[in-house]
Amino acid sequence: MTSRPLPLIDFRSDTVTRPDDVMRQAMADAEVGDNVLDGDPTVGALEQRAAKLLGMPAALWTPSGTMANLIALSIHLQRGDRFLAPRGAHVITDELGSAAWLAGGMPEPLEHDAGPGRPTPESLSAAIGNPRGPYYALHTPLLCLENTHNSAGGAVTPPDEHARLVAVAKEAGLTVHLDGARLWHAAVALEVPPAALTVGVDTVSACFSKGLGAPVGSVVAGSREFVEKARRMRQMLGGGIRQGGVLAAACMVALDRVGDLAETHENATRLATGLAEHGWEVNTPDTNIVQVTAPDLEGRLAWLAGLGIRTLPSSGRIRFVAHRDLSAADIEETLQRIKTGG
Repeated sequence: MTSRPLPLIDFRSDTVTRPDDVMRQAMADAEVGDNVLDGDPTVGALEQRAAKLLGMPAALWTPSGTMANLIALSIHLQRGDRFLAPRGAHVITDELGSAAWLAGGMPEPLEHDAGPGRPTPESLSAAIGNPRGPYYALHTPLLCLENTHNSAGGAVTPPDEHARLVAVAKEAGLTVHLDGARLWHAAVALEVPPAALTVGVDTVSACFSKGLGAPVGSVVAGSREFVEKARRMRQMLGGGIRQGGVLAAACMVALDRVGDLAETHENATRLATGLAEHGWEVNTPDTNIVQVTAPDLEGRLAWLAGLGIRTLPSSGRIRFVAHRDLSAADIEETLQRIKTGG
């Protein structure tokens, strides 16, 4: 007699969440307009709210975080420019080379010598070098930071460290873009407003689809002049959504739920503690991402899949991502399956 498969527990990403009835109703009831021609009122309200939360004069809704980052890099870079970013940053490793192919920039990674996801100001200064070298020298006009740093296990950069890095960049005349796809997570973990983590940056992106339950949507924010340029770039990239209010309404509900991220952080800590007690080598999560080091990565992934536990490899480790669609009971069930082998 064949045993029935175990119910799936999906840790692959916090993007696998599905909009609940409240969010779906908000989408159905959204006031809409043609966002390309006249502007969509719900999109406009979301952009104003997001800009205020991020401490920026203006913001622009985009369909994805990748597009938001690409828009910023395309405006900040000229072809052949070099930009700096922490090693493993999403703009380097997870956006299909668009920073180079479409924005025309050449990335140079900075080592995490201040902690996971964070370079020291000294290493940043050394990487910048002489910003006023001869005309034939490499031009480095941009620093990209990431908070939280995805591939470093959702690691946060505290405000004081952020400020020191921004100060070094500004002293050298660099523009600073912050990939804040999970900035909401960082703010909740550090118990500070999101705007406390954007001080000094020129532009910032943030996502509504990572842990907050929205099916789609991000923003890129900066000065009003930047956003006007960004609007044209978004249109060029095919991001001119018409009645976008249906999607923006979901993002508005998502923003109401930022505080709920604390529960996902607690679940990630509970999972990491349980895995460590089982003898697994795990990180201590700052936020909602747990990374496991396994000698046989593919074998361990397959074994977990056989237990109905869905995960993904990341930076040579196994990544578990806690999210709003997984409860504390799901965490306990996961640990029980791992302990008993099913």
